[in-house]
Amino acid sequence: MPLNDEHNSDSESSHLSESTAASSDSEYSRQSFNSDSSSKPSSPASASPPKMITFDELMAAARNLTNLTLAHEIAVNANFCIKHEDLPQNSFAGTVKQIVHKAFWDHLESELNEDPPEYEHAIKLFEEIKEILLSFLTPGANRIQNQICEVLDTDLIRQQAEHNAVDIHGLANYIINTMGKLCAPIRDNDIKQLKATDNIVELLRQIFRVLDLMKMDMANYTIQNLRPYLQRNLVDYERTKFQEILEETPSALDLTTEWIKESIEDELSSASDESSSSPGADSSSKRTISPTLVLNNGYLKLLQWNYHKTIPETLITDEARLQELREKLKQLRIIACVCLITNNMVGAAIVDVPDFAEQLKRISLPLLEGMNKKTFDLKEALNAIGVQICSKVNRSLTERGLPTLDKEMQSNLMGQIAHIVEENNPVCSLIDKRIQFFLRSLLALPSFQKSMPTMPGGLSVIQTEMELVGSQYASIVNFNKQVYGPFYANILRKLLFPETPMEKAETGTATATS
Repeated sequence: MPLNDEHNSDSESSHLSESTAASSDSEYSRQSFNSDSSSKPSSPASASPPKMITFDELMAAARNLTNLTLAHEIAVNANFCIKHEDLPQNSFAGTVKQIVHKAFWDHLESELNEDPPEYEHAIKLFEEIKEILLSFLTPGANRIQNQICEVLDTDLIRQQAEHNAVDIHGLANYIINTMGKLCAPIRDNDIKQLKATDNIVELLRQIFRVLDLMKMDMANYTIQNLRPYLQRNLVDYERTKFQEILEETPSALDLTTEWIKESIEDELSSASDESSSSPGADSSSKRTISPTLVLNNGYLKLLQWNYHKTIPETLITDEARLQELREKLKQLRIIACVCLITNNMVGAAIVDVPDFAEQLKRISLPLLEGMNKKTFDLKEALNAIGVQICSKVNRSLTERGLPTLDKEMQSNLMGQIAHIVEENNPVCSLIDKRIQFFLRSLLALPSFQKSMPTMPGGLSVIQTEMELVGSQYASIVNFNKQVYGPFYANILRKLLFPETPMEKAETGTATATS
């Protein structure tokens, strides 16, 4: 299955990104990380003292992060749009909003019912409506702009109010007709309902409701037009924005540095374990560690991340997507475990049943929906899966004229499935290792390669789902490397290669002359 890489390649991406495709990066990594790849020496890995920042600088960094996150979401999420959501009526905020709005419109109604009517609040509403209508206009729409300004001229309306000559219904009808010309086709029914409303206060209230919907439509139209541009320029945009954040907030890479440092420690520990069984191996030097391997292992840890803990800064924009993939993998792991246990225990009874593993998957999937919710009871779900699988197996055996499973066999099968929830369950550990192996192999592929690695044994029942998850995961990782490769390179260079060859030469010269 081809990788679903939605992002464009970046010709100026760091050596780190390029090293993913290199056949041997242990030698190449020295060259990659001996030069400072980031555009500014702002990384917390440097020895410079911390910089105090002002509140304004902090707010500027927050705005940059908001813009970066929004641009990333628009570009990578084709379904991203702004939705209109009302507060729940039974909520405190919903109740307060309802009370305040009712008080405002009741006050307006009482003013318009006075003799003579008091128009000041209504005039302010017309002024606000005029500004909203003008905001919908494209550059060059001079005729309709002049017309809106002439008809909704608040100075003129005030003069008419002084002589009790305001045609408030006429103004409302003009606004509705103008809205009908400017709105999207989806709002045509709303415009018809406005035209059918007689009460002027209710009409003004509904006009503002429809204007809010039109503003949302305009924002989504802008997003739709902006998306192709962002997709073409997202790598440079995100990198530039993050650099601005880093200049405003020098500590903006602290969590990323810690994440990379933990990955290095894991690799050192793994290398130490391997060297204990290989006496000739050099386990003391960080220089033997592949920077690409360090990063890939860090990315793998994100699929087992405790999301109550803050994610590295460079991955905030993809946090929700990574969390969703983690939850999906947990579900797939349990399905694979269920199928492996069932096959091992009653395989002889179902060997002649075509697509039985698929049937087991169809049984398990609905019962594992909502696993990420706090209220989800995995033990109960596994018990239900066990009962249904026993029933399915017995039904299949009966249909073929074979004896059904005895009570002891059913009890053992249901017990094995229920034990999946236990920590260090051997079947679960085995499946987890194979999933990790598949994802590790996927990340080791060059980013331009569009094929999937071979699926390990025991995962064939979830192959389609694993390949989909893998393609989404690889897309996130490869794009993240393109954007933040220079920052990672700078951190890794300082953590893995604290002494450059130039520094070594200078040290050697100083020793020789002393």
